[in-house]
Amino acid sequence: MAEPVAQEQPDLADEHEREGKPPRRPGRRRRGVGRGVGRLVRAAKLRRSAKSVGADPEGRSSRTAFEHDFRLMQTDRASIVLTEDHLLLNVREVGPPDAPLTVVFAHGFCLHMGAWHFQRIDLERTFGDDIRMVFYDQRGHGQSGMPSAESSTIPQLGRDLAAVIEQKAPTGPLILVGHSMGGMTVLAFARQYPDVVRQRVIGVGLVATAASGLSAAGVARVLDTPAVKAARLAVKAAPAVVQQSRDVIRPILSPILKVTSYGDRRITPEVARFSEQMTNETNLFTMVNFLAALVEHDESLALPVLKPIPALVVCGDGDMVTPFRNSVAMAEALPHTELLRVPKAGHMVEMEQPQVVSEALERLIDRSLEHARTERSLTGVFRAVADRAGHGGVWSAFGGRPHRR
Repeated sequence: MAEPVAQEQPDLADEHEREGKPPRRPGRRRRGVGRGVGRLVRAAKLRRSAKSVGADPEGRSSRTAFEHDFRLMQTDRASIVLTEDHLLLNVREVGPPDAPLTVVFAHGFCLHMGAWHFQRIDLERTFGDDIRMVFYDQRGHGQSGMPSAESSTIPQLGRDLAAVIEQKAPTGPLILVGHSMGGMTVLAFARQYPDVVRQRVIGVGLVATAASGLSAAGVARVLDTPAVKAARLAVKAAPAVVQQSRDVIRPILSPILKVTSYGDRRITPEVARFSEQMTNETNLFTMVNFLAALVEHDESLALPVLKPIPALVVCGDGDMVTPFRNSVAMAEALPHTELLRVPKAGHMVEMEQPQVVSEALERLIDRSLEHARTERSLTGVFRAVADRAGHGGVWSAFGGRPHRR
């Protein structure tokens, strides 16, 4: 990554401040993926060197003025994605379309893309124009379209992620990051599109999630209450009645979700309000329809697909929804994993301990780039031969049906 050159972009910081955005670290953009990855690897070494002597190359301590402005993502570049079943997904992007690396973020149950607010700030400050971040609202969440009950499944979320990638990041290396249900989304994508993973995905971040085993874990106990069972039955048996009574049912479900979100450490009132707002704004049918999908979730077959690439697995030690043992199980199946247990953090670890998660993602990006550069030197010739042989490029993997159970 090139060092900031003030004379080339003299008004960049002022422009972002006028827009209510944190100053961004500029970088020289190049179209060549290979050269871009190499440049990012060199920049990673500079960051590690700076941190080792106590420097703060990203100026993170200066983000205070922006850190609780949760409207920030609303000012980012907006677009939509059309899913295979003709649902519209709300998308926001940060960074240039021709950045050498794209990082795609999938949020969790009863949240929206704003759950990644702090990571959006931190990673833009660290990497500037050298990465592009793509955030989107999952189906039924945020500003995305409402799905049917039948399509409210984890495998479908994986296919939605495929649509986001194909339409918004059709070329270049990818890192996929998911929290909770978003982590399950990443796993579902990997299982159904293993060829795309092998050819394009250079790293994965799995935050407060699990590959399987939730029927015997925290989330099952959380949902195994008379109130939740009654709500699920009511939505299935009498949806019209539920729609009319949503203001009565929502106060039953929301406190259950709230109490499982955070650990022992106190959070700021702003974070607490924003988290509660995301939950309260989630459609009641989305809440109920995805409950069974969470408990029945099993994407264990994705782990062998992800085995060759660097991974980050993060979990709060107070997570009541996806306990730490689920993270351990994933990490044991992924040999290139950093397993991070965050003290006194709950299920919403990326908002409860944002700096810890952001720095872990920075390390993931650095490791993934270094690993990709090594792999590219070993396999680049073979990939070039395959491309010349007429295999249609990396997106030929999307030409057929995904691998489904």
